[in-house]
Amino acid sequence: MSTIDASLSGQFRIGGLTVNRLGFGAMRVTGKGIWGPPADRASALATLRRLPEIGVNFIDTADSYGPDVSEQLIREALHPYKGLLIATKGGLTRSGPDQWTPNGRPDYLIGQAKKSLAKLGAEQIDLWQLHRIDPKVPRDDQFGAVRQLIDEGIIAHAGLSEVSVAEIEAARKVFPVATVQNRYNLTDRASEDVLAYCEANGIGFIPWFPLAAGRLAQPGGLVDRIARVHGATAGQVALAWLLARSPVMLPIPGTSSVAHLEENVAAAGLTLSASELAELNAA
Repeated sequence: MSTIDASLSGQFRIGGLTVNRLGFGAMRVTGKGIWGPPADRASALATLRRLPEIGVNFIDTADSYGPDVSEQLIREALHPYKGLLIATKGGLTRSGPDQWTPNGRPDYLIGQAKKSLAKLGAEQIDLWQLHRIDPKVPRDDQFGAVRQLIDEGIIAHAGLSEVSVAEIEAARKVFPVATVQNRYNLTDRASEDVLAYCEANGIGFIPWFPLAAGRLAQPGGLVDRIARVHGATAGQVALAWLLARSPVMLPIPGTSSVAHLEENVAAAGLTLSASELAELNAA
């Protein structure tokens, strides 16, 4: 795994844009509790600037990361985004570190998307995702706001996060769903039905918290054993498994360290054997 190149992960089209399937989640370039500026601003900027050099052209952020901090750092490091797809999200508000509260009022969602557009300095948001469906607001009202953002040209494509198959189907009656972002990893496969639906319908599936391997990564555990065979890390095995799991899988591991970024992207060049994949699937 000497070559560090995200293009080895394969490609996926989001609307008219083609991205390398191993992307980057920009949540961790903020402060502790995803609040405020990063402890090491220079390291965060260096990590972001390294992305296009190693083939990462799909970057996922949100207005609530910081809040605002992640989007602003992305602009400082990477604007004008040549060859990059910058995805952001809206619909969660912040009152402090590790505090997240849904707000799905249509006026709020539309306003936040316009603010993200300005913060990123883009002519249009490539992909905007509803961070959560707010249970206090009729979901069709929230979907209608997304439709309005598309119709007004604020966003090119739209996605959802932490949703069921039924919610995806309801949203698709209002706007085309380009991506779905649900928690999914080796030890948490509760969204298996959502992944299958996305694969059947050509919808990108973005697994958040992709590196979790739990007890499987413990010394002597399955992931640990496979990693040793390949001279890899447990995280690289977890990412390689995700990439092999489905052609619509778009993992977005995040970090604020260049070394950790390069370690993650090297997983794009890790090929697991059929028997190893079968073991991991069954674990």
